[in-house]
Parts: sequence; structure tokens; C-alpha cells
Amino acid sequence: MKNETSPVAATIGKNRSGSNGGSASLPDTEATPNTPTSIPAVSKDTRRRVITASFIGNFVEWFDYAVYGYLAGTISTVFFPSSDRQTALLATFGVFAVSFFVRPLGGFIWGHIGDRLGRKQALSLSIVLMSVATFCIALIPGYGTIGVMAPVLLLLVRVVQGFSASGEYAGASAFLVEYAPAHRRGLYAAVVPASTAAGLLLGSLLAALLSSVLTAEQLNEWGWRLPFLLAAPMGLIGRYIRTKLEDTPAFRELAAKETTVKAPAFAMFRTYRRQLVIATGAVLLNAVGFYVILSYMPTYLSEELHFGAAESFLATTIALVSYIGFIFLTGIASDTFGRKRMLLTASILFIALTVPAFMLLDTGNFMVIVLVQIVLGGMLTLNDGTLPSFLAELFPTAVRYSGFAVSFNLSNALFGGTAPFMATLLIGLTHNQLAPGWYLVAASVVSLIAVLFAVETSKKPLQQD
Repeated sequence: MKNETSPVAATIGKNRSGSNGGSASLPDTEATPNTPTSIPAVSKDTRRRVITASFIGNFVEWFDYAVYGYLAGTISTVFFPSSDRQTALLATFGVFAVSFFVRPLGGFIWGHIGDRLGRKQALSLSIVLMSVATFCIALIPGYGTIGVMAPVLLLLVRVVQGFSASGEYAGASAFLVEYAPAHRRGLYAAVVPASTAAGLLLGSLLAALLSSVLTAEQLNEWGWRLPFLLAAPMGLIGRYIRTKLEDTPAFRELAAKETTVKAPAFAMFRTYRRQLVIATGAVLLNAVGFYVILSYMPTYLSEELHFGAAESFLATTIALVSYIGFIFLTGIASDTFGRKRMLLTASILFIALTVPAFMLLDTGNFMVIVLVQIVLGGMLTLNDGTLPSFLAELFPTAVRYSGFAVSFNLSNALFGGTAPFMATLLIGLTHNQLAPGWYLVAASVVSLIAVLFAVETSKKPLQQD
């Protein structure tokens, strides 16, 4: 790769004695390989602060992003004509999907910033954009007040949200993997999907609370705006924490050697096309499964199976609590048994069990629905808890952010963001309530094939160039 150094990279190379300085005597401390301008060792305390910053920042972004999905039924009433309920719901999920189409572009831009200027720089900017955009949703008047401008403004703000989110997951994962001890990269990276699920959990709790204590009229008039208003203070807290950290040892070593690349995305396409294809395919199960099981499910239960709104949210909330615990177990398991084995197991389980699980949802029994969601969520964690470390390990440091961001966001744009829309559309076209389950099975088959062509990455050092 060409020796190209950015101004920020040069600054990092000159200022190496910041808050990351730790004691080499700590059992969990690892020194970065010696370079002409040596990077300090990483202490346990530094790693704890990195985990906290990554968790809180990702939590804030995905709470902001998920609230829209949980309040989709109410948002469809507020922002679209209510003459046809399914059409309004499709329009709401259409806006949800369109915001994903900007994510591949965002993946290139955030990947460039993260690989060229540093992971910290990209993550600090993305959380500000997300928080401002989410706060603005709370301020948009409804369709009854400004007519067609209401969904237009909603769409514009959602596009900004999508652009912001495209840099968050990949950046936080790369940040944690590059700070983690070599034998714990899977566990450290599992913090990212765990924080994502925690953001969803808070969104689900707030949606359940609002649905329980407010009348339908109060929820439609002003209640739905409350979760979006939380975005501003939460975003400021997340940004403050992130600005107090130094960039990762891997990136600082790259900058010190003056081997950052001027155009990371072009370098990625030129040299790592095979990894990019494998990564994009491996993400497909995660993309569809995440948004069907964790975001769309309350709407599916209430709108398609006519379950109570409060009970639908409660079932999803219980499932999310178990999901967070499973995520960390999966991270540990992936460090022990390998990334490839975990990802293959997830795909096989979804192919075999998804449709029977959706059949059980139609029983109308609350305990059965909760158990089914816990099982589906546990299956998804085998993929979701492994994927961040797997994707980060596929690419070398110089293009890691770009490779992760482009593959992750491309798959999510085409199949993740469209999953609620496709699920609703397929049910309408086929009159079959199992259609979302079959859609998830198809995604699992593609992921299975992609992972079969991957090599195991967990037992190897991170690629440097």
C-alpha cells in the first residue's frame, strides 16, 4: 500500500502519550509491536473505558434508530392518510426502508474517515448526526397539520439517521476488536450487538409504557414524540465519553508507520474483493433476522396476529433481556470454537426452525409467544454475537473500517431495512402469515453458502496490511 499520511494521522503519531498509557505489569496488558515511534501498552483501565464508550455510544444510536420501528403503527397514523390501514403501514415501513438506501454511501464515507483519519473521529461525528436527526423527528407536525410535507420531512430526517447509523456499528466493532486482547476479540466485539439490543430494549420498554398509560388519542397526539426527544441529551453524553479516548493501538501504529492509505475503499475493492463478497453474504441473515425478530415483531404480533399492543411490546421486551445475555455467551463461544462454526450453526438452525417457530406464534398464547421469541433471539445471537469480530478480522487495519462498513451496510440496505416492508408486503400478496418466516429462511441459505467459503479468523493475529 502507498505511504499516505493524513494530518490527523500525523498528529496521532506525534501525540502518543495520552490517556492510553498503562502499566505493562497488568496481566491483561498487551504492548503494541515496537515501531520507530512506539505506541504505549494498553491497560485494563483503558480497555474498560473503551468498552463503556463503545457500549453507550452504540446504545444511544440504536435506541434512536429503533424507536421508529417500535412506534411504526402510531407513526403511520400521524404521518400518512388513514383511509387504508395497511397502505399507511406500508408507507411507514417504506420510509424505514428508504433510509437504508443511503447506508452503502454512508459506509464508504464513514469507512474513509475511519481508515484515513481514525476510528474515534468517525464515531464522534456519527453520534452527533444521529442524535440531532432523531430529535428533529419529534418536532415534525403530522399529516393533519401540514399535509404531504409531513412524510417528506420524515423521510429526509430518516435518511440522515440512516447515513449516521452506517458508520456506527462498523466503527464500534473495529474499535473494540483493535483494543481487545487477541484471545478475547469475540467477547469484546459482542459488546456492540449487546448495546444495540439494549437500545432496542429501552425503546421497547418506552413503547410498552406509553401504550399502557396513554390513550390512543394521547399517544397519537403527543405521546409518540417523547422517546425521540430523549435523543439530544443522550447523544451529548455519548459524544463526551468518546472524545475522552485515544484512537486504537492498531490505527496509531499504522499512522506512526505512515502507512494509512489515501483511498481505503479503492484499496479494498482492488485487493479484498473476495472478503467483501463473503462478508456481504454472511451479513444477510443478521440483516433480515435482526429487523424481523427484534424490530418488526411487535408490529407483526399486533397488526397481523391481532395481539394487544402492550402485550406485544412486553413479549419483545422479555425476549430482548434474554438476547443480551445470550450475546455475551456467543462472544465467548466464538473465541473458543471459532467464528465460522458459530455462523454456520446459526444458519442451519434458522433454516430448520424458523417456519415452525412462526407457526407457534399464531397460537395466541402469551407464554408460547415469549418462548418462541426467546428461542428465535437465541438463534440470532449465534450470528449477531459472532459477526462483529468475524467481519473485523476479515480485513486488514488499513481498510478494516471500510470493509466492515461497506459489506455490513450494503446487505442491510438491500435486505435489512426492507425486511419489515417485505414482510408486510409478502403477507398482503400471499395472504400467508408465515411469509416473514420463509423470507428469513431464504436469507439463512445465502448466509450459509457465504460462510462456507470463509476461512477461520479467530485464532490468527489481526491483519496489519
